[in-house]
Amino acid sequence: MNIYFTSGTADYLHKLVQQYPDEKLIQLAGEDTSLLIHETTGKSIFKEPRKYEAFNEAGQLTDTGFFVFNNIPVSDEGRPIFEDRFKNRAGLIEQEPGFIAIRVLRPLNSDTYVVLTQWDSEESFKKWQTSTAYNKAHTKRGTDQGIDHQKTIFPRSSFVTKYVAQPEE
Repeated sequence: MNIYFTSGTADYLHKLVQQYPDEKLIQLAGEDTSLLIHETTGKSIFKEPRKYEAFNEAGQLTDTGFFVFNNIPVSDEGRPIFEDRFKNRAGLIEQEPGFIAIRVLRPLNSDTYVVLTQWDSEESFKKWQTSTAYNKAHTKRGTDQGIDHQKTIFPRSSFVTKYVAQPEE
């Protein structure tokens, strides 16, 4: 599955959604930006998209709810290690109340992977962050055994972006 992102004004992105009613497009609003997701098995409708391939996924993305993007820069030599970690994840997040979908995205035109999760609300996401399942999924973080300890894998710090879906009216 291919996933493409483009940014723009809310009005411009809304026009794209209306222009392509047969495409799976999800419009999101962030703190200071708007984003449009295009999920497809084909090519993007966007002129200059950020391009990704989903190599691990669960659930169906919808045009409602709360989206969290963990943006993780990964070096070329770190890609196999990083991807193996996510291909073998426990999958506990899928059992959490309010969980809708996850996509682990391999970048096709950058070095930054995206772990995209969708929730029914920000409250559900925050509850996940304090859950036993979250602690189990991140049990090695900050230790010598954690992937985050392997500094040659991560050329820069990761960062999180959050969005709220802007469903078609």
